Amino acid sequence: MLSSLDIPVCSEVLSNETMRSFCLGTKISTCRHIYHYYIHGPKGNETNAVTKDVSPFNNIDIEISMFEKGKVPKIVNLREIKDDMQTLYINTAADSFEFKAHVEGEGIVEGIIRYHPFLYDKETYPDDPCFPSKLNDDDDDDCFIVEKGARGKRPIFECFWNGRLIPYTTVEDFDWCAPPKKRGLAPIECYNRISGALFTNDKFQVSTNKLTFMDLELKLKDKNTLFTRIFNGQEQRMKIDREFALWLKDCHEKYDKQIKFTVFKGITTRTDLPSKRMQSPWAMYAAIEWDGKTYKTGQLVKTVKTLPIFYGSIEKFFLYGDHDGDIFSTGGEVQIALEPQALYGEMKVIPISKLDRTVSEKAVKKYIEDEMARLPDKLSVTWPEGDELLPNETRFAGTPIGALRIEILNKKGEAMQKLPGTSHGGSKKLLVELKVILHSPTGNKEIISHISQHGGKWPYWFKKMENLQKLGNYTLKLQVVLNESNADTYAGRPLPSKIFKFTIIEGKPEKFSVGLLDLPFRIGVPFNIPLELQDEFGHATQLTAGIKPILEASGLTLQYGEVTTGTKCIIKGVTAKGSINSCQGKNFNMKVTLPGLKEDTQIFKIRLQPGPPHQLKVKPDSEVLRIENGTAFPFQVEVLDESGNITAQPKLVVHCKFLGASNLPVYSVDCSNAGTNILTGPVIHVQNIKKDQMLKARIEILSCKDVPPVEKIIKLLPSSHVARLQILSMDGQKAIQIKHQDEINWLAGDVMHNLIFQMYDEGEREIHITPALAEKIKVNWTPKINKEHLIQGLLPDVKVPTSVKDVRYCLITYLDDHVSLESAFTVRPRPDEPKHIKCKLKGPNTLQIGEELQGEIDVVITDQYGNQIQTVTSACVNSLGISGPGLDKSNLKITWQESTLTMRVKGIRFKPCLLGSKELCFAWREFSDFLRINLTAGSPAKLQFVDWPELEKPVAVINGKELQKPLIVQLCDQWGNPSPEPNVKISLTKSINLKIVPSNQQHKTDDNGRANLGVISIHAPRGEHTLQLKASYNKTTLDCPIITFNVLPDPEKPVRLNVKYDKNPSFPAGGTFTDFMVSVLSEDDNVIKNINPARISMKMWEGQSSGTGIPVDVTTFSCSKVKDDKEDGFFYFRDKVVPERVGTYSIQFTFAMDKTNMLNSDQIIVEVVPNDPVRLLPDPLPATPAVSNVRTLTSRTLVKDLYLHVMDEYNNHTGIDLVGRIIAKIKSPNEDEDIEIPQFEGKVSTIEFPFSKGSSEINLVLAENSPGRDSTEYILVFEPDLPALKKPLEPYRLSFMFYNDFKKQQQMATLTKERDQLSQSIGVYRNWFDTTNQLVNEMKCQVKEAETRESHMKNELKKHQIEIPQTNKLQYVDSLIKQKKLDQERVMKQPRRTCTLPNYPKGNQDILGKIAHLAQIEDNEAAKVISWHLASDMDCVVTLTTEAARSIFDETQGRQQVLPLDSIYKKTLPDWNRPLPHLRNGKICFRPIGNPVFARDLLTFPDNVEHCQTVFGMLLGDTIIIDNLDAANHYRKEVVKITHCPTLLTREGDRIRSNGKFGGLQNKAPPMDKLRGMVFGAPMPKLYSTFSGQIELLQQYRTAVVKLDNVNKDLDLQLQSLNTPEMQKKKQELAEQEKSLMLIEQKLGMTPSDKVMESLLQPMVLDMSDTPIPPKRMRRETVKKLYSSEEWISCPSKKQQQQQQQQLLQITPSELNGPPRKRKA
Repeated sequence: MLSSLDIPVCSEVLSNETMRSFCLGTKISTCRHIYHYYIHGPKGNETNAVTKDVSPFNNIDIEISMFEKGKVPKIVNLREIKDDMQTLYINTAADSFEFKAHVEGEGIVEGIIRYHPFLYDKETYPDDPCFPSKLNDDDDDDCFIVEKGARGKRPIFECFWNGRLIPYTTVEDFDWCAPPKKRGLAPIECYNRISGALFTNDKFQVSTNKLTFMDLELKLKDKNTLFTRIFNGQEQRMKIDREFALWLKDCHEKYDKQIKFTVFKGITTRTDLPSKRMQSPWAMYAAIEWDGKTYKTGQLVKTVKTLPIFYGSIEKFFLYGDHDGDIFSTGGEVQIALEPQALYGEMKVIPISKLDRTVSEKAVKKYIEDEMARLPDKLSVTWPEGDELLPNETRFAGTPIGALRIEILNKKGEAMQKLPGTSHGGSKKLLVELKVILHSPTGNKEIISHISQHGGKWPYWFKKMENLQKLGNYTLKLQVVLNESNADTYAGRPLPSKIFKFTIIEGKPEKFSVGLLDLPFRIGVPFNIPLELQDEFGHATQLTAGIKPILEASGLTLQYGEVTTGTKCIIKGVTAKGSINSCQGKNFNMKVTLPGLKEDTQIFKIRLQPGPPHQLKVKPDSEVLRIENGTAFPFQVEVLDESGNITAQPKLVVHCKFLGASNLPVYSVDCSNAGTNILTGPVIHVQNIKKDQMLKARIEILSCKDVPPVEKIIKLLPSSHVARLQILSMDGQKAIQIKHQDEINWLAGDVMHNLIFQMYDEGEREIHITPALAEKIKVNWTPKINKEHLIQGLLPDVKVPTSVKDVRYCLITYLDDHVSLESAFTVRPRPDEPKHIKCKLKGPNTLQIGEELQGEIDVVITDQYGNQIQTVTSACVNSLGISGPGLDKSNLKITWQESTLTMRVKGIRFKPCLLGSKELCFAWREFSDFLRINLTAGSPAKLQFVDWPELEKPVAVINGKELQKPLIVQLCDQWGNPSPEPNVKISLTKSINLKIVPSNQQHKTDDNGRANLGVISIHAPRGEHTLQLKASYNKTTLDCPIITFNVLPDPEKPVRLNVKYDKNPSFPAGGTFTDFMVSVLSEDDNVIKNINPARISMKMWEGQSSGTGIPVDVTTFSCSKVKDDKEDGFFYFRDKVVPERVGTYSIQFTFAMDKTNMLNSDQIIVEVVPNDPVRLLPDPLPATPAVSNVRTLTSRTLVKDLYLHVMDEYNNHTGIDLVGRIIAKIKSPNEDEDIEIPQFEGKVSTIEFPFSKGSSEINLVLAENSPGRDSTEYILVFEPDLPALKKPLEPYRLSFMFYNDFKKQQQMATLTKERDQLSQSIGVYRNWFDTTNQLVNEMKCQVKEAETRESHMKNELKKHQIEIPQTNKLQYVDSLIKQKKLDQERVMKQPRRTCTLPNYPKGNQDILGKIAHLAQIEDNEAAKVISWHLASDMDCVVTLTTEAARSIFDETQGRQQVLPLDSIYKKTLPDWNRPLPHLRNGKICFRPIGNPVFARDLLTFPDNVEHCQTVFGMLLGDTIIIDNLDAANHYRKEVVKITHCPTLLTREGDRIRSNGKFGGLQNKAPPMDKLRGMVFGAPMPKLYSTFSGQIELLQQYRTAVVKLDNVNKDLDLQLQSLNTPEMQKKKQELAEQEKSLMLIEQKLGMTPSDKVMESLLQPMVLDMSDTPIPPKRMRRETVKKLYSSEEWISCPSKKQQQQQQQQLLQITPSELNGPPRKRKA
């Protein structure tokens, strides 16, 4: 078996005598390795496969037998071995990379690379005992324990030749799969996890023993070798190195699982790495799981294979990459803090693999503790020179501190000068720093700072310190620091230090100063003197015992109480006494002496003020004081201190209280400022004092209880001032006293005379009245008082009121500085004798006619002042009489009212008479009185129109127009008086055919009894129509009027269109219509003139509409230009093109009355007939025949059932009445070439067919064995012979192919059919592309035109100072238009002069209007004077014709003045361009003053300028406007010297007539308001027209911008559609079809002919439009000839064109090629 398989290696092994010395298993494995793929097939032994396919190689078995003497032979089947290397390679691989190499020649090598991942804690790469991967090299500092990786130093590829291992040839690697020199996409260790195999074909040479390839590696590594990747069984050419790197990176990320990283902490950037590319991203973790152990942050670890070995604690773990959770990885790094940190204080980052996984935590801790004992631990301090500083010692300022000697000791007690050295960091020297720190309230201050270093032979030393003088708490600190950085910590641990705390206090006192004193200093008031004592350094200190202060001051006696000791020394209770002449105080020098001090005396200045109040001093000094009652007494008071100085202090108020009577005042005065003042107050007044009275005055200071009061005796005397008034009335010699508040009855209207008065003092002594006293006496009944009468004791007379209801209150007052006296009495009037009667109406004074007065009239008898007489009786009733105009006395009643003493009258009513105020006369004895009664209308009884006289005649009104004035009706009573009854409902009834607008037929009367029906418009047929009003009041129907309207037709309202045309001619297709003459008729059947031709249009559509509506798809024409010889008001539609398609068409004319309403004419139905015959065409278009001369009939048939028709130029069937024949013959394409011509059946060259009714049926067959050249193109010619035609028709030609071979003819027939279809499709494509290109060109022209228009409008706006921004144009223009319109509206609303004269209704277009409305004048003064000058003509109505004037005259019964223009003799009218009279022949005859100007030049005409110039030329003539009368006289005086002077009007209102007369009221214009609105209105301000022009320009610019934007969008959309995939596809299809057509024609042997293409395309082009109007873009030339630009309105819109293009884009090629033609059997 072995020899048959040619296995030399096994044979050699088995034949070797020494085979017993080898392991049988090893040899078997070797054989299994060599023949692995023989046994298991190309995929190898996949033991891990889920589904194992049945291999076709299962029939190969290799067994190895080993024979030993005396033993049973051992037989092993190689298929059963599971641990050979290839099996291990295959089943431990996670992924594979297949490739193929093409070497020079036919050598092909297929290769596979397998990836063996690292799983959790080990490599999965199979270990080969012949090549151990773990090498014990200790000189590698890399991060992995497996230094060379999984494969070790084994080559990657094993080589197989035809499936058999060539064991002695291996390939180390290729350039693209070797480890890169720079870091690649995958880690470098991944390149050691790949194994591979190369499988060659038999094109590579091997040695005869099949152990070695001869040149495999050389060929594979040749530069011409091409490597490709095998992916999913497909060979792909790509960059093999890039693909392999990506595959390896993917394998590493998917399958390697070495270390598990947990507790994700985030992503960071490591700036400690030199390569910036590797600095980020790094994921941070707090723990890892590795080799069954967990390592966490803070755990103590030790490293291996590092120099030196590190001990430390874990800080964090790093894993390169952008991770966000737990993950397995092959490597990573760990950051550790070196321990002990106190010794090292640094971080190290090392690979995770260098962690010692065998060391225990205890061993690491023991090492750290040993290291810690070497660190400095404490300080040893000694004082060699004394002055030792003890802890917490208190010292006087200036006491020195001795020198210090210091040693640094570690925990072992050893002195040290530097840190213990480390093998990696080097040793650092130690220094000792001394600092003395003062702890002050503002913070710690460093007083002394020194650093000492060890001298080698001498220890650390600091000198004596003697400059500590500041008081406070101190700290002396000795601190060990590092030499270089002066840091007092090392690795986060403080270095040894020692602290001495002590305090420095002040020394003995040496000098002093006086502190701040508390102001003020006053006599007798103790005060303190603070002293500040200091030692020799200026520190505050205490006063020692035994020192007594000495105080001295000149002029003062000083004493003090005690002296306090301590930190603050104060001399307390210092008092001073002495004389001070000023209340403001006096300055003194005070001397303080402290015996025993080095500086023992201080002198300072103080200001001493008077002391507190001690006593009062009152002047006058006498004990008894005399004063008069009613007077005030002044006291001079002084407040003194204990030294007798006048003193003052706040709130120092002196009071004086009077005792001995009631209601005595209290005096008080404020002495706070000066200590002295005048004490006084209100007068001392005791009531009813008749004799002297004794009072006591007590003067004291209430706020100072220690100051004793002062008492004085007051003797009060009775006052000599006025104390009482007495009023007397003299009645003859008798005096009657009038007491206060007395009431006196006196005759009404009388005067009280002889009133006297007297005055007495408190002692009842009468006081003589002096002029001074008289001045103080006032009375309230008169403003003026006779002073002399007052001195005599006489009061003014009192006038008694005339009405008993008025009571006169009389008051006499006396007012002086001491007293206010008054005396009053009341005068009540009493009635006098009867003098009058008074009438009083109770109730309303309004009385309806015919009704009785509801109220009552009371008649009262009064005196002359209207006071009712109380003494009358009932007998007076008989003397009362009543009269009045129209008074009805039949029911009159007079009664006596006892309770009110009045006479009551009832039953007042009036007979029918004039309404208004009625006067009733009431008479009693010789007295009388009048009463007005307002007599009003009675109850409503009828309705009457207001301001509508002569309603018995019909009122003329134009149909559809409003009445001249509103309809106002008034309620009236039965006598015709207006009745003001509100809310009476009024309704309208009218004729059936009468329509009024507004249609509201219900109205109510207002408070005046009127109802305004408004200005209504009448709509009714011509003739008379009635309108009746109906109303009822209190269920009673009122008498209502009837108004008759004479409705006249509206001459300006279009009602129908009149169309005139020639109805006889026929309309051939493509010809021109007859002329249409259209006019617009009004209601009076007259032609309306002055109509814009653009408002009339002609519409045409195919078919006949059943209703009145117009279809959507219509063609619109505008009217032609009006010829000069035609009448105005007629519009012509000339030379309009007849549609090209035969059929029935509708024509209708429309008139646009406004934007929404159209007036249509009757529809005109026309029949379009065919035009003259021009061509002969078949229907349908036949395919190009391909025939042969064989026996088969179908192969010889040229055409079958072909119908030839006579067509006009628009493809309409024509010639129905023609009779003739069609002659068929065959011709050669080239007339010059002499070739055989095929013959028809029967061996004839021509055949005739009859022609009738416009068509002929054709059937043609070639003769059997007909002559003709094979594969030759011939032309079948059909010549029409129609004798009735004047012009012969062109024959129809049809090309066909002739073949002698039947089979070839069949093939060519198919090709011919394809050619026809391609030709038709190409024609459609080309036509469509031409149309599209033409559309784009037209759009570009539109864009250019829109840009030009936009630029032009922008320049026009710039001329008006309107700048347009580059952006947001539309928003800016819209806002500007809005603003301009607001400005325009504001200008329009400004008040201006208007003519309020009502205009005459323009019922006829021959009526221009009233003269006052025809012109406008801007200048106010000129408007006033011209309006006044033409006052008699302002109401005149101007008409164009006398007929219109006569009509107005008849309608107004001759009341309206009229002026027809056709009756004016125009030759005498002035020339409007004539210069002023002082200008002759272009020269100025004299210098005028006053700014003369023709009056007509000041007029502006809104409408009808030419007619208005005629009117005002006749009315004004050459009238001149000038400034004033002086200027006018000067002008006239100069003008008459040279020519006639016209009328002169001045702006001030004067007039000088043409005859020179001026002056008088008739030549002076009244003020403007006197003209009663008959004045020419003012035109719109110029600013209004400016705004209008700007708004119009802005709107035009906006329209231009919008149009430009739209056409740009349309163009962009069209250009985009040309670049769409569908369009590109159509272009490609056209190119392919043209190419196919060229090939088919070459095969057919046909030369491409444009004529043939044209014949193919022509019918299609003509059939593309079924509309009656030729397409504008296809027949541009024809359209240009037939239609002008202003006539053509309707054209296919862009949207319709785009829709047509979209429809064309959706056509499939098969649809373009057309359906296959069917032939009849």
